[in-house]
Amino acid sequence: MNGKFKMLRVWLITATVFCAVAGLQAQSNVTVFATGLNNPRGLKFGPDGFLYVAEGGAGGSTSTVGLCEQVVAPLGPYTGGFTARISKIAPDGTRTTVADNLPSNQTSPDQGSLISGVADVAFIDKTLYAILAGAGCSHGLAGTDNGVLRVNENGSTTMIADLSVFQKKHPVANPEPDDFEPDGTWYSMVAAHEQLFAIEPNHGELDAINRGGSIRRIADISSTQGHIVPTAMAYDGHDFFVSNLDTFPIKDGSSKILKITPSGDVTTVFIDFTTVLGLAFDSKGRLYALENTTGNPFPTPGTGKVVRIDGKNKTTDIATGLFLPTGITFGPDGNIYVSNIGFGPPPVGLGQVVKITLPADN
Repeated sequence: MNGKFKMLRVWLITATVFCAVAGLQAQSNVTVFATGLNNPRGLKFGPDGFLYVAEGGAGGSTSTVGLCEQVVAPLGPYTGGFTARISKIAPDGTRTTVADNLPSNQTSPDQGSLISGVADVAFIDKTLYAILAGAGCSHGLAGTDNGVLRVNENGSTTMIADLSVFQKKHPVANPEPDDFEPDGTWYSMVAAHEQLFAIEPNHGELDAINRGGSIRRIADISSTQGHIVPTAMAYDGHDFFVSNLDTFPIKDGSSKILKITPSGDVTTVFIDFTTVLGLAFDSKGRLYALENTTGNPFPTPGTGKVVRIDGKNKTTDIATGLFLPTGITFGPDGNIYVSNIGFGPPPVGLGQVVKITLPADN
């Protein structure tokens, strides 16, 4: 995830207990679609009708202390490994690996060893792209960088854009010194107009990446919003809609949704949300927000939900009781698919994708 998870040890004990009953608190319209995932994050349906899921992986024990600038304590120093992957989920829920042995990192054990790896995926035509959050010397993996990968047909990957280098050469206006990640912690990515667009929470920016590797900053969100930790993004065909996690401890209603134009103008359009980690539009153009935790000061299993935005200061709960959800997308069937148990303590393999069935007349 990113440097915002300064949580209490007691939460880890709570999360471990909840893992045994994951998903049981959810509404009746929520069913488990796929299992066996390792810290699942962003997810998209491909042109083949299969669901592609970015996975954070399981971190690792490799350290780069003394080799380069580290993530500041108490979250750092990080350690890393090559345990992240991208999975493909068939319509019957069967999981297969598309690409693996990708960079994964974890925070200091005192901070729960929270894990980042592959953050999101997107398609341009029939080509799959992925964005890394788990690479970089500051994340325990010397000789690696965060960036955008093209996934080749044989499962290998090719970096087309080095985002670690870009951020170091183009600092934002208002970085947070006591919560700074030199290699960034990318979170959401969408494809539009033959380009990729990505959100980075720790520095606070929206960037465009073309298939030739050119990177262009659309908006320095930090310059007008400060350190709000922008995470989630959706595109309506005209503008980008971006929401934020905000800092910890969690304050209900402290997340908002921004509209960012292609020219970089940033305005607030909706307020009073909490820990938003996903945004998605349905076929009617209505916006849905995925809230990771509600009603608690720190990430808490069983309190995540999906809400539909029906107007200013008006929302409808679509699903509640989700277990630390981290990504959302709509399927070709018109229903919602969410990465569930998206982070937490070991063991790995507990991650799910859940399906949220919507009424036919929704």
